Parts: sequence; C-alpha cells; structure tokens
Amino acid sequence: MSVPGPKIRRIVIVGGGTAGWMTAAALARALSGQGAGARHEITLIESEAIGTVGVGEATVPPIHEFNRYLGLDPAELLQATRGTIKLGIEFEGWGGAGQRYFHPFGYLGTEMGGIHFHHYWLRHLAAGGDPDHGPYNLPTMAAREGRFAPATSAGPVHHAVHFDASAYAKVLRGLAEAKGAQRIEGKVADVALRGDDGHIEAVTMEDGRRIAGDLFVDCSGFRGLLIEQALETGYHEWSRWLPCDAAIALPARRDTDPPPYTRSTACESGWRWRIPLQHRDGNGYVYSRAHLDDDAAEAALRPHLPGEPLAEANRLRFTAGHRKVIWNRNCIAIGLAGGFIEPLESTSIHLIQTTVIRLLSLLPRDGIDPAVVARFNRDAVHEYETIRDFVIAHYATAGRRDTPFWRDVAAAGMPDNLRERIEAFRATGNILFEPGDLFGPTNWFCVLTGQGVRPESWHPIADGLTGEELASRFARLREAIAKQLAQLPPHARFLRESGAAPGV
Repeated sequence: MSVPGPKIRRIVIVGGGTAGWMTAAALARALSGQGAGARHEITLIESEAIGTVGVGEATVPPIHEFNRYLGLDPAELLQATRGTIKLGIEFEGWGGAGQRYFHPFGYLGTEMGGIHFHHYWLRHLAAGGDPDHGPYNLPTMAAREGRFAPATSAGPVHHAVHFDASAYAKVLRGLAEAKGAQRIEGKVADVALRGDDGHIEAVTMEDGRRIAGDLFVDCSGFRGLLIEQALETGYHEWSRWLPCDAAIALPARRDTDPPPYTRSTACESGWRWRIPLQHRDGNGYVYSRAHLDDDAAEAALRPHLPGEPLAEANRLRFTAGHRKVIWNRNCIAIGLAGGFIEPLESTSIHLIQTTVIRLLSLLPRDGIDPAVVARFNRDAVHEYETIRDFVIAHYATAGRRDTPFWRDVAAAGMPDNLRERIEAFRATGNILFEPGDLFGPTNWFCVLTGQGVRPESWHPIADGLTGEELASRFARLREAIAKQLAQLPPHARFLRESGAAPGV
C-alpha cells in the first residue's frame, strides 16, 4: 500500500555552498539514467549575493567514500581545491601550558587476544614503560616527520584531507550539473505551505518566479530558511556544555611546506585552529562571547598568523545544537541548517555527508512515510549526540582552570552518557562505543589519555602474556611501523609527484 502524498519527483535544494552541492551531486549521481516515467528534477537555488561560511576546510577519512561514490580522482581533487593531507590533529595547551598530544587517524597498534591494543598499553605503562604510544601508529609518526603516501607495502595510510571548501563546492557543482541538476540564481522571498498538511508547496523568488517541489532540502545555513523560518521546527541547544558561540576566520600566507595535520591550540576563552592548504593557512579562533568580545578575539588571533592576512576577518556567530527534527514534513535540513557542532574534530562536512547518504538510503518514491521519517530523525539525532559527546570530552577533561572561561567549562559538567563513558574508562580501561560510531577506541583513547585521563585498570586478557612476550610484540610493532614510515616521501614531494600540487 502506498503512503499518502504526491509522488516524489521534484527535489528542490535551497542554498548552495558545500552542503547544497554535496546534496545535489549525490542525488544527481544516484538518480541519473532513469527512464522518462521515473525521471527526477533536481533544482538548486542559490544567490551569489549570499556568502557561505566557508571555514570548514578539514575533513575526516570517510570523505574518501563520498568522493569515490561521485567518481572523483583524489589527486585531481587535491589540485582543484589546493588541498593537502590530514593525518590527524595536534592539540596544544588543552592540558595546560606547554602540553600537547596528537589525535591520529587509523589504529593504535593491533588487536591481540581479541581486545584492543590500548589495554596492553595500559599494562605496559603501569610497569613503567615509555608513555609515548606514537611509534605504534603510522599516521602519528608520519605527521611528526611530515611524510605521506596513500599506501605502503603493508597497506593503506589512514588519512583525510584539507581543502578549500568553496573550491570543493565548485567541483561538485560541475558534477551535479553534468548529471542534470539545474541551478537557479536568486534569493527566496517567500515559502508557500500546503493548507491540508502544512508541507512546503513552493518557494517564490524575489523576481516573482515560483518553484514548486515535492521534496525540499534546506541548505540555507544557520538561517534555516525552510526548516525553521517556514516550518518552525525548533532547536535543541547545547550551550551549557559547549559555550563557544562565535568564531573569527582569517586566511594567511605561509612560506613553509604544509604540514600534513590540523592544529588546535587552547586559548584564554576558547581555541585556535590552523589548517594548511597548498597556498595558504586557514586560521581561526572559536570563542565564547560571554568571556571575550569580537574585537579582542580578532586581536588575539592576529599575532599567531603564519604570515600576512589574505582577506578581511570573517566573523561568525552560532549556537551549538541541532533542529528538534532534521526531517520535518517534506523538508530535510542538511549542513548548518540542521545543526552545528563546533569544528574541533572537523565533523561539519562529515555530518553533511552522512545526512546526504541517509537521505539517499531512505529517499521516498510515492509519498512520505512517517515511519521512514522517524527512523531518519532517530539516526540523525543519535549521530549528532555521539559526536557532540566526543567534542565535549575535550572540554570536560581539559586540565585548565587558569581563566574564567576554563573555570566555567569545568563547572558545567557533562551529559550523563559521556560521564558514564569516562567513568568506565577511568575504572576499567574499557571504551564504550557502538559499531558505526565515527569515533572508535583509538580516537577515544588518544584524546582521553592526551587530556590526562588515566585508567586504573585494564582488560584481564592483557595479563595473559609474560613481560618478555609483551616486550617482544611491542618491539615487532614498532619495527613494522618504522619500516612503513621509511617508505613515505615528504608530504610536499608527494603533492608534487602525484600531480596534486605541481607548484608546491
């Protein structure tokens, strides 16, 4: 039995930028080649007069899956977006002045006896072993030496990319339009709702054009032109735990080779990012306006630029959280229109990607089923909350109390699920996660221990090896990583020789 409502054939995307063109490219790729009776119309509305946020230039490894789906060549994409490689994030000052740690991609060590490597590491540490676990993770060692290649003789090198988000959107626009998506220039002036069910019927442009649709995708950014202004969906905010509500973004010249990692530096009232591209660095300060005003934030950022600024500072304001539902009636919010988690772990583009893929998997054909919408929203909200908890963990376990901001962060506590996770880790060394979570045991272990959280115990299976056997296995792992590291060229040389950056 079909569900009530019109057949879903006309899909209207309001807003361009990264979110809009990722959505359009994926939909056009999935729906191209259909017969005349089933053909979909994909229309994207954007205005050149409305700027995009454009600060999300760092990604996480699943971006490669999305790009492969679209048929993008990795080297050509890096060249088109002036991109570089990202092996992880270096965190500086989160545990206090002078303290730093690295959160890598890939895996720490290897599973032994059916348990994660970090349990053996905790036993090793308790016996007075070297606390540096970097030699057991190839991306960490490659980042330290500024090296990269996509694979070694032992397998792939886990990595993500940094790129110019505006250039990425331009590449995706070309793909989408080649597959039949239509772009309309202009601003939306009005949104018409159907009288019987409150679904969106059409949008009217400032010049009077009326664009009707069966399914609408809101990629209009923080404004939430459809999902909030028209449908009044509501918003769950997390300011209690994530008090930063503003950012200053400022690109700057860099004269040295680009390092293959992102940097996050804790500051007086938030944290600074540095993201290396081939031709410049992206720099920014994420901060709390309750503790620092906009002019002071910009003044604090400028002395830390690697070279001369290349543009005027872009000032952004936001509230961490998400819409109460991401899919409301016949509208799906993607990107900033759906929610925002500050870019501490580079998850903004990933959340666009997973929402787009979730939409593709549940795309309606002959009407919108409430059960499908409920499942979509349940999964989307769960993903937001699990990523939120990982970001909050950085603040909740930070070893700083030196400014009003950090004292307020310490007093804010954390969500119950996160508290349970951290308490379990402290007591047992176990990392509670679910299959499908973006951040797994290596991610949680490196961040929590990097922030100074020390478990009191470890898994009993880790006691099954003698001290000599454990030392021997550790030595073999270090040797294997060192051999792989020796096969990697310098990052800048890789970019040149792969054709990704002829001029670097």
